[in-house]
Amino acid sequence: MSSPRDPSTYSCTGRTAAGWSRMRSRCCCRTITSSSWASETCAGCRRRAWSRSSAASSASMQVEEVKKHQHCLAFSSSGPQSQTYCVCFDTFTDYLRWLRQGSKIASQRISSVDLSCCNLEHLPENLFYSHDLTHLNLKQNALRLNPEPVIEGTLDDIHRFSKLKSLNLSNNNLGEFPLAVCSIPTLMELNLSCNGLRVVPPAVGEMRNLQTFLLDGNYLQALPNELGSLSQLGYLSLSFNEFTEIPEVLEKMAAMDKLCMPGNCLCVLNLKSLRRMPQVKHVDLRLNEIKRVLVDEVDFLLHVTQLDLRDNKMTTLDVTPLSNLEVLHCERNHLTSLKMNGYYLKALYVSCNALTHLDVYPDPCNLSFMDVSRNCLDCLPDWVSESKSLEVLDVSHNHLTELPAQLFCARRLRKLLVGYNRLNRLPECFERTQLEVLDVQHNHLLELPANLLLKSDSLRCLNASANNLEVLPAASLSEESQSSLQELYVTNNNLTDKCVPLLTGHPHLKILHMAFNHLQTFPASKMAKLEELEEIDISGNKLKAIPTTIMNCKRMHTVIAHSNCLEVFPEVMQLAEIKCVDLSCNELTEITLPENLPPKLQELDLTGNARLLLDHKTLELLNSNIRCFKVDQPSCGFSANEASGAPAVWSHGYTEASGMKNKLCVASLLVNNFCDNREAVYGVFDGERNVEVPSLLQCTMCDILADELQKTKSEEEYMGNTFLVMQRKLGTAGQKLGGSAVLCHIKHDPLDPGGCFTLTSANVGKCHTVLCRDGKPLNLSKAYTVGCDEELKRVKQHKAIITEDGKVNGVTDCTRILGYTFLHPSVTPRPHVQSVALTPQDEFFILGSKGLWDSISEEEAIETIRNVPDALAASKKLCSLAQSYGCSGSLCAVVVQLNVTEDCVCCCELNGGIPPPSPGIFTPSVNVVIKDRAPESLGMPSSSSGLASEISSEISTSEMSSEVGSTASDEPPAVSLHENGVGTVGCPSEQRCTLHPVCLSSSFQRQLSSATFSSAFSDNGLDSEDEEPIEGVFSNGSRVEVEVDIHCSQSKNGRIPAPLPVQEPSDEGIVVSANEDDLATLSKRQDFSSNTLGRQRRANGSVAPSEKSHNLIEIAGDAPLRKTGGYFAAPAQPDPDDQFIIPPELEEEVKEIMKQHQEQQQQQQQLQLQEHRQYQMDQLPDYYDTPL
Repeated sequence: MSSPRDPSTYSCTGRTAAGWSRMRSRCCCRTITSSSWASETCAGCRRRAWSRSSAASSASMQVEEVKKHQHCLAFSSSGPQSQTYCVCFDTFTDYLRWLRQGSKIASQRISSVDLSCCNLEHLPENLFYSHDLTHLNLKQNALRLNPEPVIEGTLDDIHRFSKLKSLNLSNNNLGEFPLAVCSIPTLMELNLSCNGLRVVPPAVGEMRNLQTFLLDGNYLQALPNELGSLSQLGYLSLSFNEFTEIPEVLEKMAAMDKLCMPGNCLCVLNLKSLRRMPQVKHVDLRLNEIKRVLVDEVDFLLHVTQLDLRDNKMTTLDVTPLSNLEVLHCERNHLTSLKMNGYYLKALYVSCNALTHLDVYPDPCNLSFMDVSRNCLDCLPDWVSESKSLEVLDVSHNHLTELPAQLFCARRLRKLLVGYNRLNRLPECFERTQLEVLDVQHNHLLELPANLLLKSDSLRCLNASANNLEVLPAASLSEESQSSLQELYVTNNNLTDKCVPLLTGHPHLKILHMAFNHLQTFPASKMAKLEELEEIDISGNKLKAIPTTIMNCKRMHTVIAHSNCLEVFPEVMQLAEIKCVDLSCNELTEITLPENLPPKLQELDLTGNARLLLDHKTLELLNSNIRCFKVDQPSCGFSANEASGAPAVWSHGYTEASGMKNKLCVASLLVNNFCDNREAVYGVFDGERNVEVPSLLQCTMCDILADELQKTKSEEEYMGNTFLVMQRKLGTAGQKLGGSAVLCHIKHDPLDPGGCFTLTSANVGKCHTVLCRDGKPLNLSKAYTVGCDEELKRVKQHKAIITEDGKVNGVTDCTRILGYTFLHPSVTPRPHVQSVALTPQDEFFILGSKGLWDSISEEEAIETIRNVPDALAASKKLCSLAQSYGCSGSLCAVVVQLNVTEDCVCCCELNGGIPPPSPGIFTPSVNVVIKDRAPESLGMPSSSSGLASEISSEISTSEMSSEVGSTASDEPPAVSLHENGVGTVGCPSEQRCTLHPVCLSSSFQRQLSSATFSSAFSDNGLDSEDEEPIEGVFSNGSRVEVEVDIHCSQSKNGRIPAPLPVQEPSDEGIVVSANEDDLATLSKRQDFSSNTLGRQRRANGSVAPSEKSHNLIEIAGDAPLRKTGGYFAAPAQPDPDDQFIIPPELEEEVKEIMKQHQEQQQQQQQLQLQEHRQYQMDQLPDYYDTPL
């Protein structure tokens, strides 16, 4: 140790923070005193002191007293650059405390240092002070082999660790092999994965003690022969390189028992190569490009016991020469034929192929695990039931129509999965079996074997959902039951009330799912006996009440009873353990709450109860005490109620459900009115195991989409940019966390006046969108996983490692997902984008999380909810079914119902189109725009012609109703009354259709689907009571109501229509009912009266058609309050001045005209659809259109 000098001449290294305030020394940045040390020590000094492997440095530190100075200690370090630091203390107490702590630290020997993920470009200088270091982890840094000259250490100095046994340099992108590691004689484990290595130098033969050598994720195509001299090398990993054949040098490595070469470029597996490596027992060649296996000799290969050929491209496989094979993996190939030796076979994994039969000889008597799911098997071989060691059998997703008769006699069988087949019945032969899990869902079973539960004492879980069951088997023949059943799933069957008493035979039942059956009552006495019940789902039945004896279930934590007929709030709030209650879509009118809510209650869903009224005090109590409380809000949007004058183009319902751990890792985005426009945005986000990412996506993604829409209108661009920006905004949360996402945007292109609504879906991960088009599923999403050939190729190019569970670096199996930035560029946020134009055949679309689509197929999801009228109930049903089918994680389902009519197709000529209506906030008034036909197609009567032309154009929001066929828009229109007719401000002569009305200001524009008329002659609008009423004409005694479809009209030659003169109104006949209040504020009565329809007056004052005049009223009439009968009614006592009289002798003519008019409108609609929105109206027949 150096001789002590004046303490003020030394620099601090700061080994601990406990005594900073009492030291006196000189900092490396400035001179300080003991009283100000704590506040003035530079942060950089302290940070460097601790970041440069202080633990390793302290292992070679010594602490001694400096006797020339009072209360002074000398801290010295060993090594080539040893230094001594003297520190004086103010008190003897601090001096003793530091002496004890320093001596304790100096006596320790640190052998392991972890500096991974520290962004190191050089090795810390102090790291070399330790001579006892045996394990050094430097993975995922930025180290280089030959950097510019620096003071600190480099990889060329790594040989200075003379005792090093384990070195990890993976993920540093070195580019070249670090030769310095070959000079470490004690090295036993070396990891150089993912460094871009192309050559392994012959110098590796010098590492005689090397036992494990990892070279995964490089660009290697060959190995040096010197590797054969490493006699102790037992594990050599060559996965995800570029080998096209098995290297010959491996034949010399006698200690290596596993050939690990997944993710390479092998096209043929030659068993001759394996024959030359008798030491190898386990062969892993998954994720190659193997198409065939060459068998060159008849002799058996006795040494290979495990063979993994997953994710290759084989169609046939014959491994009978491997006579001692115990485990075979060949999932996700294209196998149609499989031959193998079954003498020593213990586990067989051949799922996701196209096998129709199994060829195994001799019979595998030692087989314990067999997975042949997702194949094309019609039957199982008899040896399956004769196998005495079989414990797990998975034959789900096949074409089985029956099972072997003796299958349930296998005494060791513990788990049997036969769901998603075509079974009509199960074997009746039962012995005392050890069966614990039985899954027979999605078959065609009418009943279960009568002795199934009697002789299955160990059965814990039974899933018989999605069958045609009408009864359940009895659990015992007496009152005492030995049943061990804990979970029973019988959702989506035909069970009735007769099955409920049989449930009492399972006293240990904890989970009961009986949703979507035909239950009408649940007896209180039966519920009282299920004391251990913890979770119950009885949704989708016809229950009017839940028995009060549910309070006997003290452990109950989840009650799901949506989509019933419940009128009385159940006594669930008395349960101390209750966490989740779902009573949505019922008929509740009030709820009863205890004085104190259950302490563990987290979720309460009361949506969909139309008659439920909650006072302010109750709402405040529930909102403040429950984490997730849902109740219907007063709706003001177009999609939420019928306050508008037209049906909603879209409306939604959603459901979120937490998993088994009560952790909600999903979120949804629901925006009916996006950017205050006729657009909508819906999204579903799934974090799988984390909550942070879905929450961030829910809060941020909509705003990002709005910003990107301002920059570009291309769906591919703005959706892709939205996900890219979202990736950056995830920040630190997205570094090691990630999540799936699907985003749907409904819009109308204003530059395409002939177009309709467009649905654009973008997704990453396993959240998907499925559109129901004419009852068939149309998938708008795609899951990019390592199972996709193009994605697998891309991941291989970036040299990522795919682990045995099929995940990139063991993290995620999705190669396109939000977050997980540390996996870039192997994992990217680039979405799959697909756009479709919505048509009248599009009924709804579903956005679902991973758990939903893993449990329910697209076809079943569409078929299941197609006849469910309410979107909320539909989403609830999907989630309930998914949970009953086996989903245990978080769930989210969004159902968006569509009402796209043929009116979306426009046949008018527009310079700038106005999109059809969508959900929106209503303004307090509605204006009706009246449009006239071209002058050449109308008669030009004199100004004395009698016609009622004044029509009220303002309607309050409360007066609107949702008449089928009408449309609405929240664009603010305004009426401009001109001297020669009615036009719009700024474009008085522009002709628009009902889909694209003229854009007016300061009011809400609405297009009516019916017109109202009054008659002073007869109750039914006819002069004679003997005549049959006209179709579409309805009478209420004082008024005649005519159901009229409003469509586009355009003159054949396409000219711009000109205003028409108006005749004075008459006093007789059928009347058009009108109000004048609003029109009087805009113009004088004589100005407005100029708007008329072409007529010729007869001698009696009536109007007769001119020979070559045609007239079509596009929008006519006021829209007063809606009647209970569903049609608009004009005022019962109209102003006589506003009535237009037609004599009785013209009534028959009027009827005929109306019939012809209706037929013509129907033909026009069909023709417009067939000609793809380009219909042009032919010349109208030679008759006129009356105001009817």
